[in-house]
Amino acid sequence: MNACAANGYAVAATVVDRAGTVKAQLRADNAGPHTLDSSERKAWTSASAKNTTSAMQQGAQQNPAAANLVYLPGFLLLGGGVPIKVGNDTIGAVGVGGAPGGHLDEQCAVAAIEKVKGQLQ
Repeated sequence: MNACAANGYAVAATVVDRAGTVKAQLRADNAGPHTLDSSERKAWTSASAKNTTSAMQQGAQQNPAAANLVYLPGFLLLGGGVPIKVGNDTIGAVGVGGAPGGHLDEQCAVAAIEKVKGQLQ
């Protein structure tokens, strides 16, 4: 949230574990109420697929075989979901919602992961 706030974006952020269980969730005072749900769904989708939601969105748009991913319950293929990895293992994910574009949500999520990277085990 701090990375987004520094750029003037009021967002919600959700952290999930590898099973998609919410471990932490925050919403900025001026973030819309929908941002809680979108950040959680982005985090859950990213943890489940072990991929960024932006890459999944792009894949669904370009590959007819992946287009039906948008219909999976709980999946949200909008930028802003980023897996948290230790080595090759996905241990969770961060989802951010509320910036004016999924690419900006993703930048904030990446910045958050980078900030705590040294603490991950």
